[in-house]
Amino acid sequence: MITLDEAQEIISKEFEKIRFTTDPIELYQPIDYILSVGGKRIRPMLTLIACSMFEQDFAKALPTAVGLEMFHNFTLIHDDIMDNANVRRNRQTVHKKWNYNVGILSGDAMCIKAYEQVMRCPAEVFTDVFWIFNRTAIQVCEGQQFDMNFENRNDVSVADYMNMIELKTAVLIAACLQIGALIGGASKKDSETLYEYGKQVGIAFQLQDDLLDVYADEKLLGKEIGKDIISNKKTYLLISALQAAKGERLASLNQWLSLKEFNPQEKVDAIRLIYDELNIRSLCKSAIKECFEKAEKLLVSLSVQDNLKKELRRFAETIKERVF
Repeated sequence: MITLDEAQEIISKEFEKIRFTTDPIELYQPIDYILSVGGKRIRPMLTLIACSMFEQDFAKALPTAVGLEMFHNFTLIHDDIMDNANVRRNRQTVHKKWNYNVGILSGDAMCIKAYEQVMRCPAEVFTDVFWIFNRTAIQVCEGQQFDMNFENRNDVSVADYMNMIELKTAVLIAACLQIGALIGGASKKDSETLYEYGKQVGIAFQLQDDLLDVYADEKLLGKEIGKDIISNKKTYLLISALQAAKGERLASLNQWLSLKEFNPQEKVDAIRLIYDELNIRSLCKSAIKECFEKAEKLLVSLSVQDNLKKELRRFAETIKERVF
């Protein structure tokens, strides 16, 4: 069984080896750029951790873990284009550093490279791994489309939102755990339990992201604070506030949402104040806590020794405590 720290070191060293120097350089340089920026590498770490819970030779999951992280980074390149984001991990986004066309095409190439890596999984689990990966890839796209659809809807419920983040964020984290477990020789039941565990932790991770966009330190977060508020993005916080607000607060909230021209910082401050008055921050924290409680119950039901669950419990704690 490896630790989170060991998994992170292994993944970091593996990505240090990966360089795309083939022509045309304009296609591959942006891939090198976003991979070199780093990030938390949560998804490949979880793939290795899950594998090591069932198999000492966790290295057999390494190529697939790398592919899953490449896929995640491909989605970030395209998400940043759709969100018109300027900063990712304290550096310019790909489409800002180059241009939109480069962002689209290099993202496409990165997705293909991700498939190449995932296909290097052991032959005995190839069909299952590939099926899970394909299903997850289309679900992530569905989640992104729902997210964009919400921009033009005023009737988005908390249930709608939770379904969207399950697809857009949680299923990839879940798939990484399930795929890692299968490569390690886990039973179908245990791999599915880890998948469900990953969904709960993934939902909590996204809800935490919603909180951090409003309340985090911008330098620590590595991207602009309040971007969700500025763009009227339907987050757990905004949807909950729209449901809870009455009278003057609701009128003020709707006025800010309807303005086409405004001072961005004033809007962020005003809506954050409404969130504070409605106790939305605590409401979101309660939803996060509920996800972690469900995740822990799933972990308890997993048919491996308790000491092998330690790193996943540590991982859950890091999400609870993260500030960026």
